[in-house]
Amino acid sequence: MASEEKSLNFIEQIIEEDLKSGLSQTKLHFRFPPEPNGYLHIGHASSIALNFGLGIDYQSPVNLRFDDTNPEKEEQEFVDAIKKDVEWLGYKWAEERYASDYFQQLYDWAVLLIKKDKAYVDSQSSEDMAIQKGTPSTTGTDSPYRNRSVEENLDLFERMKNGEFEAGTHILRAKIDMKSTNMLMRDPIMYRILHKHHHRTGDAWKIYPMYDWAHGQSDYLEEISHSFCTLEFLPHRELYDWFLDQILEDNKLRPKQREFARRNLSHTVVSKRKLQQLVKEKHVNGWDDPRMSTISGLRRRGYTAASLRNFANTIGIAKRDNLINVSVLEFCIREDLNKIAPRVMAVLDPVKLVITNYPEGKEEWLEAENNQEDENAGFRKVPFSRELYIEREDFLEEAPAKFFRLTLGKEVRLKNAYIIKGESVIKDSEGNITEIHVTYDTDSLSGSGTEASQRKVSGTLHWVSIQHALEAEVRLYDRLFTDEAPDSYKEKNFLDFVNPNSLEIVTGFVEPSLSTVQNEDKFQFQRLGYFTVDKDSTASKLVFNKTVGLKDAWEEKGKKEENNLNNSLKEINKYFKVETKPERIAIESAIGENIKNVSSFSLLQNSLKKNINNNKASLLFSQFILKYSSWKSSDFEEDDVKKLYSMSLKSESTYVRSKALLNLRDIENESFKNQFDDEILKLYSNPSKNASEREIEILAEMVRK
Repeated sequence: MASEEKSLNFIEQIIEEDLKSGLSQTKLHFRFPPEPNGYLHIGHASSIALNFGLGIDYQSPVNLRFDDTNPEKEEQEFVDAIKKDVEWLGYKWAEERYASDYFQQLYDWAVLLIKKDKAYVDSQSSEDMAIQKGTPSTTGTDSPYRNRSVEENLDLFERMKNGEFEAGTHILRAKIDMKSTNMLMRDPIMYRILHKHHHRTGDAWKIYPMYDWAHGQSDYLEEISHSFCTLEFLPHRELYDWFLDQILEDNKLRPKQREFARRNLSHTVVSKRKLQQLVKEKHVNGWDDPRMSTISGLRRRGYTAASLRNFANTIGIAKRDNLINVSVLEFCIREDLNKIAPRVMAVLDPVKLVITNYPEGKEEWLEAENNQEDENAGFRKVPFSRELYIEREDFLEEAPAKFFRLTLGKEVRLKNAYIIKGESVIKDSEGNITEIHVTYDTDSLSGSGTEASQRKVSGTLHWVSIQHALEAEVRLYDRLFTDEAPDSYKEKNFLDFVNPNSLEIVTGFVEPSLSTVQNEDKFQFQRLGYFTVDKDSTASKLVFNKTVGLKDAWEEKGKKEENNLNNSLKEINKYFKVETKPERIAIESAIGENIKNVSSFSLLQNSLKKNINNNKASLLFSQFILKYSSWKSSDFEEDDVKKLYSMSLKSESTYVRSKALLNLRDIENESFKNQFDDEILKLYSNPSKNASEREIEILAEMVRK
């Protein structure tokens, strides 16, 4: 590794420095240590890629170790799922280990610490212990049981192991320093009593080690050289080292804990607790729902192992937490599927198209290229006939000049087939188009080499032959959350941002070459996006999941919403310049419509926050956000809203003051409104010289209430 000319990340630099300092490369040993209490998610994929990638780069072993120290939450189902995910990602572990393999050794070491007077049994309630532990700004106080004799501690600890006590009556604590500035060093818990069945050890144990006690010692027993954790474990490093100091033997490898930042993904959550909540409350259909951030969900959606590995390499390793836009992940899967996915034709919102001059009963099998990105992908035959399905959105009876699809009197090409011209339509009693009638140029077959086949037309449409098409259920998946960081707002529940349109199920039609597809086969539905065969699919009922569109629709939507807000902010200056009330109403109505159409809460909150200043246009715009967005005032950060009302009520503009008063009047939280009583009374008792009649009316109404 050291000889390669490449830029090293800080993790690799740590390893290189250790090798230069005398650590033998044969001693390098890494591990991936999941807790089997849920399914792995995209964050784990980065950690897996890091640890197993280091194993590949340094030709060193990597253990898969399950930190199974909490039988209340752990199940064999999760163990099996984790192993399956790691294997699917393309990695092989050197040894499969479990923290429970070391329960006896951990117990023996705990007894040793008691004998050294470095651990004791505490019998306080959890409430008393929390008080006694202090706060980050105040030191803790010693437990009344801290000075129990070694003999009493040994006796109690053995009886705890034997199951003589109820859960919560006793715990074993390390005796370190109750005055430490690191709260984790204030006599941390090593063991607690749990009368729970363990998925591997059964009912053999009545006490279970805490993560901090099991983690470092498991690393030590497995001779792990480098123990890489996410950044929240940085404060744990001091405790990790203290525990090792108590049991370390001469001439044995001492593991080193180092930390890297979480790489959070936008428009999703990666907390196991929140993922479990989504499953339990049926916001999704299981852990492998294609909308989930779990590896199994992404796999079912159609993501490839290569795309996830490439994503992990693309975002890299950092020392600070940050939010990675999900568009980066989507780019990685588009890039991979573009190379490997066969192109096929499918119609998801069909309308019948009849080629009136094509002979009835005639059919042709036309040649179609499978993947222009892969010269070895070859060609297939697709059937063509008089009656086809095309996408309903690909036809307009009366089309604008820049509509490059089918309309009356205009020519387009059918993919791999002929040039057609729109002639007429048939409608039902409600005016809906049920058939489009066209004629075709008999000499224009694609690839035939004729002069007509080489004519340039404005657009190319995909299609399927009605008599040959296969019906399919198509699940159109979108992002599960409408906001980029749904669990980052203290005033909001992350479930408030669940996207109600994250799944749409339609019945479409696909070409007959897909009759023999298998689970997880992947295709590009031409002009529509990438799709994969779902595990629910059968020979009699095909089911496809949309993996990702051909373009990032969310980026376009986000830019449009941001531009609309920026344009509205510019327009608001006119509000103060026009002379009449109807003109102001028209301007407000247009701005209000723009705000209503913004679905991104973070965009609205950021716009509100940055426009809380002494500029009257900015203040009025923020008041419009409170009035017209689909969110309540209480959804925004309370300090921001409070500051906005305080500044708005003191504004020089009667329009700003009036809008603030109207918004305040409609707030249901009386205690919040009461904060501004004095300011409202002041405005009522001593109106501003420019106060409008409307402002005075609102003030009078609010004072009477």
